[in-house]
Amino acid sequence: MTNRMIAISELPKGELTQAHFTALDGDVPAAGDGEVLLRTILMSIDAANRSWMQGATYRDAVKAGDIMPTYAICEVMESKSPKLNKGDIVASESVWAEYVTRPAHKVQKLPDIRPLSNLMSVYGIAGKTAFHGLVNVAHPIAGETVLVSAAAGSVGGYVGQIAKALGCRVVGIAGGAEKCGWVVDTLGFDACADYREPGLFKALRAVCPDGVDVYFDNVGGAVLETALAVMNERGRISCCGAISQYDTDAPTGPRNLPGLVVVKRLRMEGFIVMDFAKQDATALRALQIWVNSGQIKVFEDIVEGLDSAPAALIGLLAGENKGKRMVRVGPDP
Repeated sequence: MTNRMIAISELPKGELTQAHFTALDGDVPAAGDGEVLLRTILMSIDAANRSWMQGATYRDAVKAGDIMPTYAICEVMESKSPKLNKGDIVASESVWAEYVTRPAHKVQKLPDIRPLSNLMSVYGIAGKTAFHGLVNVAHPIAGETVLVSAAAGSVGGYVGQIAKALGCRVVGIAGGAEKCGWVVDTLGFDACADYREPGLFKALRAVCPDGVDVYFDNVGGAVLETALAVMNERGRISCCGAISQYDTDAPTGPRNLPGLVVVKRLRMEGFIVMDFAKQDATALRALQIWVNSGQIKVFEDIVEGLDSAPAALIGLLAGENKGKRMVRVGPDP
């Protein structure tokens, strides 16, 4: 039995393309003492995958020749640890491959929630990132205006719906009239501005006449610069990502820092979802209540097949997804 894998053949200096990846076939690895052999079911596709190719971040940099790292939901096929049994469904740091081995103590056993894709989306990285970044970093209050960039994306869509459930007025930023309409009509945002149209500042002033109290930033760059200009005094900015800066060799940043932060007494705070792992149970409980009540709608963008992973990541960076993007490598057991 062979093990299909996808490696980074060459680090991109500009825009990521299919040519930067190569498919490999090898042997299925054997689990050693204290390890488990995992069959990959679903792989998370995230903008952060691209940032790992630019150098060390909160994790080691990806190098040419590496099998592409990812976060995955897997089935335990063999266990040489008392912590896990064959057939358990787990989450783990992994790679783009059909089979991997991992130390059992670094693998998280998951609850039996179906479909398993929900454990990758609303109850997984996307939902928990949205919850922690909004609730535990930005601390929104009912009646405040919350602005969300990449509002049709995996995290942004949940941020907006959580903010609505908390009693806030919610405005999105997305690319294109079709996505903006979807954000309002389907996700329930109060308004949405198209960053691809000229005059984003005027558009935000029009849809946020009372200013912005909380900005959840997924994109960085020029959009962040414009959002800072419409913030109210003592506003809070939750910095989740900078997707507009990942797929370029000429990144840009806001030109009005630290000026506006000082004048408006703004607070900007970056975070990684793992920072709040001890509060994941609280997040999961709240998310389940909102999903069950219909206050959060779950949208997933599932691409089929391991070999589709490079195109899935490239497409994500181009903004083609709605909801949480993932790649299905194998069937749910």
